Amino acid sequence: MANKRQSGKRAKQAVVRQTRNNTVKTATKSAVKKAIEAVQAKDMNKAKEAYMMAVKALSKAASKGTIPKARASRKISRLTLLAKKILPDALPIKTGTGKTKTAAK
Repeated sequence: MANKRQSGKRAKQAVVRQTRNNTVKTATKSAVKKAIEAVQAKDMNKAKEAYMMAVKALSKAASKGTIPKARASRKISRLTLLAKKILPDALPIKTGTGKTKTAAK
């Protein structure tokens, strides 16, 4: 129970934020799960679309502060590696830089 008006308001705001964050987290988890299932089913079109939606959901959740940015980056990286391993031509994104440094002689 809040003793002051301000603490009551902060408690209400916390409930609203918690509800919003839980909604975003649930949607993000669902998007990632759908992307993994689509990639494992080896359906190119579904995999591309689901991958892009999952990356978008993770990036948006991280930018809003719902999940830490490092966690979103890690999940995107792992999802990309999985997709490239199973369907190498499915994604427009290339893994690695493709450039090698040579020693100056």
